[in-house]
Amino acid sequence: MTQCKFGSIFRKFIEIGNIVVIHVDLSQNEFAEYNAYSLLDETERARWLRFRSNRSRREFALCRAVLRSILCSRLGCENNRLSFEASDHGKPFALVGCASVPVSFNVSHSGNHGLIAIASGSRLGVDVEVRVQRTDLGGLAQTVFGPGELAEFMLKEEQEKLRFFYALWTLKEALIKALGTGFSLNPSSFEIPLAMRQGAGKAIFRFPMLPNVCWKLENLGNAEFAAAIAYELNPVGGA
Repeated sequence: MTQCKFGSIFRKFIEIGNIVVIHVDLSQNEFAEYNAYSLLDETERARWLRFRSNRSRREFALCRAVLRSILCSRLGCENNRLSFEASDHGKPFALVGCASVPVSFNVSHSGNHGLIAIASGSRLGVDVEVRVQRTDLGGLAQTVFGPGELAEFMLKEEQEKLRFFYALWTLKEALIKALGTGFSLNPSSFEIPLAMRQGAGKAIFRFPMLPNVCWKLENLGNAEFAAAIAYELNPVGGA
């Protein structure tokens, strides 16, 4: 994969069928940040200015510029032809000129880690979270977990609760982002499949209100962070 102007700040993290997940190093890097900013269009630069912290500006610029580089390479277009719009619930999509393109993508970042998932066609969502200690973990669990998930969380040893919480949280976030409804969908209104709550790395999922649509869930977490991806399966159930 061409690294363009960014040195080695991004790399392929995992490939799942026609889905590629890219890891972006979001640690401070003046050279990469300068070149990333140069790729942003006027709308993106205005958005960049609205971020109050240098970290937020860096996260946005690096993730958006890497996304631009990958999409331009994939679509065979110049950077100045690529633009982004957002759906009613805020999920972005890409255009070349004035035409939307048949490529799905999703971006997430936490700490020094960014993940970008890209696929042809299928709706998808990705989420990454650094497992920071939280004093309000129990209260958060009551907000985002369903009854079965919450009962399992409460039975965990204290040192296991953090990993369990972030594993389920990233899976739920990936599903919500894939569906594209934003947080108009309450995360406590659905539960992650029992097999994944018990440690399985993959499972098939259906939203209670959309039983005819199948999603594949995969836990992408490692020692550095919790992460997950959700993607829509085709009508015959293939990945």
